[in-house]
Amino acid sequence: MKIYFAGDHAGFELKKDLMEYVKGLGHEAEDMGPFAYDVDDDYPDFVIPLARKVVSEPECRGVICAGSGQGEVMAANRIRGVRAAVYYGGRADIIKVSREHNNSNILSIGARFIGEEEAKTAVRVFLESPYNGGERHIRRLAKIDAISS
Repeated sequence: MKIYFAGDHAGFELKKDLMEYVKGLGHEAEDMGPFAYDVDDDYPDFVIPLARKVVSEPECRGVICAGSGQGEVMAANRIRGVRAAVYYGGRADIIKVSREHNNSNILSIGARFIGEEEAKTAVRVFLESPYNGGERHIRRLAKIDAISS
């Protein structure tokens, strides 16, 4: 599977580490930026292109590494067809539920709140968890898509 990565300065190092991790799992990783550490970068410059890529290639996924992951998930979710979930620690099973019930296609990680090993677990769960496609979930996602058109 192809995984697109983006973020901001606060997630810059974690993004690089997670890209290598997913390559080790046998996935293809593409960096959407930032490409250099810059404390004044603006995450929408990287997250919006990532979100558009994910929507245009339904078989791929996206991972965002940023300070809190909150603003980034808000920006990504402005793109129709994106279903981004934020994670900054705790129980990784929430990621599994976001995939199973909501068919999340982007995971936004709060790099200031979790370490590298927990982030790797989060990404692995995100990539390995399938969407269950149940009727109630399909119905709910259709309602979300209807209001974002």
